[in-house]
Formats: sequence, C-alpha cells, structure tokens
Amino acid sequence: MSCSLSTRKEFIRGLVAAIPIMISFIPFSLVLGAQAIQRGMVTGEIGVMVAMNFAGGSEFVAVNLWTSPPHLLLIAFMTLLVNSRHILMGAALTPYLKELPKRKVLLALFFMCDESWAMSFAEAKKSTSQRFNYHYYIGASLGLYLTWVIFTTIGALVGPLIGDVTHYGFDMAFVAVFLVLLKGMWKGIIAAIPWLVSLIVAVVSYLILPGAWYVLCGAIAGLIIAFLMAHYD
Repeated sequence: MSCSLSTRKEFIRGLVAAIPIMISFIPFSLVLGAQAIQRGMVTGEIGVMVAMNFAGGSEFVAVNLWTSPPHLLLIAFMTLLVNSRHILMGAALTPYLKELPKRKVLLALFFMCDESWAMSFAEAKKSTSQRFNYHYYIGASLGLYLTWVIFTTIGALVGPLIGDVTHYGFDMAFVAVFLVLLKGMWKGIIAAIPWLVSLIVAVVSYLILPGAWYVLCGAIAGLIIAFLMAHYD
C-alpha cells in the first residue's frame, strides 16, 4: 500500500472514529452559540472566537464573562487559565511530534482538544505498535473542529428564534462528554485526589466568591495537590 493511501486511510479512520463525539458536540455547540448571542455578542464575533480558540471550556467562560464593553484582560486571563491544561497535553505529545516538520507540529497543536488528544492516546495504547498515529489524530481533530465551528455558528443564528436552549437540557452534553473523558483517564482513587480537591475548592469558591474566581481557585488547588503528591511519591 502506498504511503498516500495509508495516510488517507488513517485520516478517514480517525474521522469516522470521532463521529460519536462529533454528534455529542452538536447540542452544546448550539448552546454556546445561543448563549453568546444572549450575552450581546454578534454571530461574526462568536464564529471567529471558536475558529481561533478551539477549546470549549474556555469559550463558555469567555461568553459568561462577556459584557459591553468586554473586560478583555479578565477574559484573556481566564481563557489562559482554563486552557493551561493544554500545556501539559502538548508536552505529552512532544515525543511523538518531534520528528515531524514544523508545519505539521503547529497544525497538530492548533487542532488539539481534550477529546482528540484522549482518543489518539487511547488508540495508541490499543495498537500493536503502541505508536501515536498522526494522521488518525488529524482526521479526528479536523472532524471535531469543523463540527464545533459550524454548529456554534448555527447556534448563534438560531438562538434568538428558540430562546434559552439550556431549558431543554442540551448543556448537560458538555458535562457528559467530560465525564466520559475522565473515565478514559481514570487511574485509581489515589491518582484522582487532585481532581476531587479541585472540584471541592471550585464548588466552595463558586458559592462564596463572585465572578469566575472558582476557575482559578479550583485549578490552583488541583495543581498544588498534584505537585505535593508527585513530590512525596
């Protein structure tokens, strides 16, 4: 089999494997688009934001913090904070990307999201070679990216017609996907202690502090516990 045929086959395999998650993206991308319009953004603004910042969690935070005029420094800081996990995810990809041309590395990092990252590492563990498959990863990532951008834009367009879509429970799809991803990364109760501490601190912060400080408090608490556990391991 020629190299180009193998590349295409792996790309399509990744794209097909991502279809269930692509479908799960649809409801909460619609919610994001509709919420953005309700917060005063215009369709072009939310479309550009999701196309340039492919990270749903930080986009929901940005939309919830959106005001007129927007507090850009606060939004940028919170986006950086929520997306800081991508630093560790990118670091985990480094051994598999270091032999590739820079244009392929940049493409892989731009399209990186929790779902495609988790899918590709799970696929690598299942394969006989235990190797990260770049074209499988790009196929899955591109499908997820296009689904997210297209349906968020559709959500912005139809949002004013259907009102508050959270009343239909669509936003729960966002939580459900993350729970499935956590299940895939589960390594036992001890390893999950930083998650639990981060969750508890975030919930308490949400209840007693205004704004989005719960994101910062939860993230820092989780990082501190993970650092201490690694130090004393």
